[in-house]
Amino acid sequence: MNKDIFLQDLDLKDYKETWDYQELLFQEILDIKIKNRREGTKTPTPNHFLLVEHPHVYTLGKSGNKDNLLINTEDLALKKAKFYKINRGGDITYHGPGQIVGYPILDLDNFFTDIHKYLRLLEEMVILTLADYGLKGERSKGETGVWLDVGTPFARKICALGVRASRWVTMHGFALNVNTDLSYFDNMIPCGIKDKSVTSLSAELGKKTIPMEAVKEKLLAHFEGLFEANFKEIKTTIRI
Repeated sequence: MNKDIFLQDLDLKDYKETWDYQELLFQEILDIKIKNRREGTKTPTPNHFLLVEHPHVYTLGKSGNKDNLLINTEDLALKKAKFYKINRGGDITYHGPGQIVGYPILDLDNFFTDIHKYLRLLEEMVILTLADYGLKGERSKGETGVWLDVGTPFARKICALGVRASRWVTMHGFALNVNTDLSYFDNMIPCGIKDKSVTSLSAELGKKTIPMEAVKEKLLAHFEGLFEANFKEIKTTIRI
């Protein structure tokens, strides 16, 4: 099994451009798996992990309700935000500057074939990272993602998760609010959940900004440990 993962930090990149790049990498892995099965070959499948920040954008999962977006097309334009209906699970999510978005594009045959475990490990990566900052991240029963003060009137979400998988190949991933402008969440019902608010690492720590690179390093270190993986950083131009 190949547990090496090609890591790319794309900095600030348009959502649709990044989505197209994900689809390209996702399909390349699927093509290798299909060929291996058809021809009886054993070509190793690669794994990828993309880190990115997006300009303001709202995305709606395939089972989501567009009514959870509370502004119209004209207001989106005024806020310099875009909207896409996409092929991950989950409802509506916001991405924007100051938020760390991670897209693991993995062949889970290289790790374990269990989507539930995969989601729980992604959550655990974030929970361990929050603990590094003295915060207690938690899971909320029946609600994917990472939260603070679960079970209280002050419950608030700090990280959203939404994935797609086919033949055990994953795409999409997680979005951790670090220095995010939380006012953009006022334009939606986050993940379709009406009774909980949204927060960020900087808001919880009472600081104007948190160094993004430090948070990324912690996330990646915990991911490597949880998945027993090895990152290999590469610098490439998006191929679309």
